[in-house]
Amino acid sequence: MQTLEKFLSDLSGFVWGPPLLILLCGTHLFLTFRLKFIQRYLGRAIRISFQRTKEGEGDVSQFGALTTALAATIGTGNIVGVATAVASGGPGAVLWMWLTGVFGIATKYSEALLSVKYRITTKSGQMAGGPMYALERGMNQKWLAVGFAFFTAVAAFGIGNMVQANSIATLVNETFHISPWLTGGVITALTAVVIVGGIQSIARCCEKLVPFMAIFYVLGCLAILVMNWRTVPATVSLILKSAFTGQAAVGGFVGASIKEAMRYGVARGLFSNESGLGSAPIVAAAAQTKNPVRQALVSSTGTFWDTVVVCLMTGLVVVNSMEWTQGLNGATLTKQAFADIPVVGPVVLVIGLLTFVFSTILGWEYYGERAAEYLWGEKAIKPYRWLWVMAVMVGSVMTLKVVWDFADVANALMAVPNLIALIFLNKVIVEETRKHLWEGEL
Repeated sequence: MQTLEKFLSDLSGFVWGPPLLILLCGTHLFLTFRLKFIQRYLGRAIRISFQRTKEGEGDVSQFGALTTALAATIGTGNIVGVATAVASGGPGAVLWMWLTGVFGIATKYSEALLSVKYRITTKSGQMAGGPMYALERGMNQKWLAVGFAFFTAVAAFGIGNMVQANSIATLVNETFHISPWLTGGVITALTAVVIVGGIQSIARCCEKLVPFMAIFYVLGCLAILVMNWRTVPATVSLILKSAFTGQAAVGGFVGASIKEAMRYGVARGLFSNESGLGSAPIVAAAAQTKNPVRQALVSSTGTFWDTVVVCLMTGLVVVNSMEWTQGLNGATLTKQAFADIPVVGPVVLVIGLLTFVFSTILGWEYYGERAAEYLWGEKAIKPYRWLWVMAVMVGSVMTLKVVWDFADVANALMAVPNLIALIFLNKVIVEETRKHLWEGEL
């Protein structure tokens, strides 16, 4: 096990080295400028996203597609992942994570646009899309499409399942002394009930759960920051300063360079908002929309809510607590940071993580299921669902120190073919945007 842990840790460090960070950030910047700062349409995109009227062919409403995507993206990355970034890269990692979200809006817009444009109708009458279809139908690169689908079907068990289940089972056990077996059993049963109904059932659940969990968590974080209002300006100043100068050793914190702040901020930013990963476009393809651009705008708001808002709230709370100076990491750091505020802090953390985790497990099941269907046909759907349910239980009761590194590696292997598609098909993205947004009616 120690050998496996070291191998995955080294591999994670390699795949998240300068080449991938440059490719990812470069794609964010390239598409931002290529699309004339598509972020300026964020207000209009948010207004459209709350409309639930059927506007075209598809399986779920635009709002249902957005909340399912948000369900998958708002998870442990927004709570534990942010703390991990701060513990490893210093307070400056929060700014780099935030910037990844701002520029990542253009990438999320672009991948959703391609997903809707190249989607197909399956034999069962449902919509299917995602980077695998853009790679196959837009670029004629079947081998890259198969690679993406395979990595997605496998990676989903890490980022979208076992990491999530393990985080909540561990936190509930430490906070309330409830056995991981009991927590895991409840989450497993609830997961099975929802996913058996497919995307319609998942979307219905997410439409109700996601707005509640996001609003509750953000208000909870704001309450904590208001209680500590005197130190908030100094916290913001520390984040900005550390992002460009690094963070010297202090207390139990060993210090971090600008490079480390960037690496952990960007890596955890992607883990959280998944812009460039190619996962959210899979559910965007199921949306009832009259053109690709309309749904692309709706999907782009997911990155705003996830990273620009939710991750920033966590980052401010964690850095403000100064608990990171004690050498704490991951879930332990998050728990201690929120525990500094009696009653309110632990309640916000537990309810936030519980709802984040459950919704992520639902959203990622759909991603993995669609990838498995692309590879092996509709006969793979039911076996995949049962494997998914069993993995929730396994993740809840096992000590999975290797899962975070595994998730990082799998994310990178998904991101590369997706980013290739975005770069090579950028003309298609611009043409569709010009046709429906810049010169035509949306």
